[in-house]
Amino acid sequence: MTVSADGLSEAAASDDPAPPPGVVVVGRFDQPPGYGVNRPRGADSWLFTWTTGGQGRLRHGGAEARAGAGDLVVLAPGVPHGYGVEPGARHWEFWWVHCQARPSWRSWLRPYGTGDGLYVVTPTPDAVRGRVEAAFLRMLADARWTGAEAPPDRAPGDESVAVAHGSAARELALCSLEEVVLLTAGSARTPQSRPGADARVRRAQALITADPAAPHTVRSLAGHVALSPSRFAHLFTQQIGQSPMRALREARLRHAARLLESTDLSVERVAAASGFASPFHFNRVFRERYGLPPGAYRVTGSMVGG
Repeated sequence: MTVSADGLSEAAASDDPAPPPGVVVVGRFDQPPGYGVNRPRGADSWLFTWTTGGQGRLRHGGAEARAGAGDLVVLAPGVPHGYGVEPGARHWEFWWVHCQARPSWRSWLRPYGTGDGLYVVTPTPDAVRGRVEAAFLRMLADARWTGAEAPPDRAPGDESVAVAHGSAARELALCSLEEVVLLTAGSARTPQSRPGADARVRRAQALITADPAAPHTVRSLAGHVALSPSRFAHLFTQQIGQSPMRALREARLRHAARLLESTDLSVERVAAASGFASPFHFNRVFRERYGLPPGAYRVTGSMVGG
């Protein structure tokens, strides 16, 4: 099936099929309220979205995510999905890419999985957003490369969608997307505080992020931010959406996943280095979070990375 950018210059309608696998399609849209796409059978390709303005909402199977500026949200193939402007938002401005993901990206995205093949990588620090934007702009230009001459410096005119058919153009575009994945997943460390979060809650989050393996407790964290344990627990849960100890467990599991991916430490040492006193407990909660026991997670990560 041949796909051209001509039919993709407008946003997809609600039941329009996704582009087929085997091509890379990249675009940028700024959509008004009411825009939405629903695909009851999902797509055969991966969908990457990176929001630059406004708010979007994405549903993937039983999981859902809200996307704001700097959020990378990724939808795996084969799962019913839908996305559109967040109700009440004035618009949703975003980059999007349909493609077959490189196997090595899975290990980078896996710590940010929220279930049913939905990955939410947030937040992208301000310091790297310019480079992420540049990677998308380069992708839009490289998708047009024919191989006969130097790739264009930028996409011509105001074109907002490009389809990479040739193997060289596809690989160049995927290289830019790989940069996006590495920059966002490599720099996003903790869930973003909700707007207006109390400064004491943010300090507690920073303490957890800086050393997730430390023997933090509700009492010790509360003491660091000069609150009573009960007041701290209530404020943290109210503003973050999860209890301090749940946030600590999530931080420890993310840390453990990175150690499994990037070191040859034994599972027992990974557990200890991530703050889990019991390897048995670590194995159980890790499997609940990532769908695989730690040893299998490491094997799978090394296989898809090779």
